[in-house]
This record gives sequence, C-alpha cells and structure tokens, in this order.
Amino acid sequence: MARKTKRKVTSMAITKARVNLGAVVRRVHLNKEYIILEKGGIPVVGIMDADEMEDYLEVHDPKVQRFIRKSHEEYLAGKSRPAKALLEELIAESTKALDNRVRKAR
Repeated sequence: MARKTKRKVTSMAITKARVNLGAVVRRVHLNKEYIILEKGGIPVVGIMDADEMEDYLEVHDPKVQRFIRKSHEEYLAGKSRPAKALLEELIAESTKALDNRVRKAR
C-alpha cells in the first residue's frame, strides 16, 4: 500500500518570498513543500509544485470525475479483478505480440 508522506506547510510574508524567490521555488520543487504567502499576516496564496498542480487540476476535471465515479461503481458491482490477474494477462499479450514480430521478421 502506498504511504502518503506528510508535506511541510510553511507560511511566509510575500515580501520575504519576493526577495528569496529562487530559494522558495527550490523548496517547493525539490522538497515538495507547500508555501502559504501572507500579506499583513493574512494568507493570500499558496505555492505548490507544477506536477502536483497538474494532478490537482486533472482530478477536478468533470470528465475525469465522471470516469472515477464510473470506475468506482463498476468496482462496487464486482466488475474488477486482482491486479495479479491483469498483470498476467498483459504479460501474455506482450509475449504473444513479441512472438508475432519475431515470426514476421524471419
């Protein structure tokens, strides 16, 4: 089972972030931190890594939400199978495709 790591969340004044923008970006990108920028002690905006932002936006896409909902309904209806069975099927298909390519190459 995948373990979620707790992300560090840091609050920082916008003026401090502006002066240290390069360091702030490195912390967010390399350390996967979240930075909350404040103006006058009031949270105004949050900064997160671009890859994570893309994932966030994708999950909130209505098409993706419909797909997730449909998949969940199928799972609840028993239309799923163990990952091991799927992996075995994919390996068999891959092996068959490779064998066909080898035969054609002869």
